[in-house]
Amino acid sequence: MKVLMTEVNFSEGKDENKISQIKDALTSVENIEILELNSDPNHNRSVFTYKGSPEDVLEATKRLSKKAVELIDMTVQKGSHPRQGAIDVVPFIPVKDVTTEEAVEIARKYGKFLGDELGVPVYYYEDAATREDRKSLPKIRKGEYEALEEKMKDENWRPDEGPFEFNKKSGATVTGARFPLIAFNINIDTEDIEIGKKIVKTVREKTGGYKYVRAIALEIPDRKCVQVSMNLTNYEKTAIHRVFETIKFELTRYNVNIIDSELVGPVPVYAMTELLQFYIKLTDNFSAEQFYM
Repeated sequence: MKVLMTEVNFSEGKDENKISQIKDALTSVENIEILELNSDPNHNRSVFTYKGSPEDVLEATKRLSKKAVELIDMTVQKGSHPRQGAIDVVPFIPVKDVTTEEAVEIARKYGKFLGDELGVPVYYYEDAATREDRKSLPKIRKGEYEALEEKMKDENWRPDEGPFEFNKKSGATVTGARFPLIAFNINIDTEDIEIGKKIVKTVREKTGGYKYVRAIALEIPDRKCVQVSMNLTNYEKTAIHRVFETIKFELTRYNVNIIDSELVGPVPVYAMTELLQFYIKLTDNFSAEQFYM
């Protein structure tokens, strides 16, 4: 059986009633396995992760998106996490017997639905990108929602699907297909955002850190701390423990400690195997098949 996964990122993490309605739209489709429903009020963002057959995942994502676009108004949406749309980012990830090409096809069908039926400008990224300069999510999302009105006056920002005009209420959506990504956040014991920014520079690829690491520093007022929020885009080449240990070491120069860390959404079992091998010195004869639920 073919299995496709998606992680729908939408710009609402505070209003429980809206989040519940969006969840109901998702669960109205049978044969969808929900892996995680994560909502963060500080980020003002939710990530719904689920899997199923490509056709069922596409239908569920359409219904979820229709409800989110109906309920979320980007003109009043504020949060600490970067965003440019009510439905912000929707990656489709091959899990079993699904090729990258098939995942791209689903992303394109979904993008066309958003553009044609919901009137949302859509940009394709990663493996679905139609242009080399649109492969990177941070490049597409630069300036966030607040920059979209000006972008929509520039021919270079003509969307891949949907109207070439500013959608004031819903913003724009990025969708595509990609390798499994690990969303990894580390909360550090300081309210000084400048320390967080310095730590980000040490690990982020574009500032000389690790390849396959994207990172930003965020203030988390409710916890009176700063978060180093990261996406590890290829855990096989840049492991979780390597990034964690680097941050822990770099923090010593500021006399700051790690409070805790978060893994947002599902994590590939092979990434956890490497983590265990590093921290508890498992031998090479340990197999991922030893994990069970």
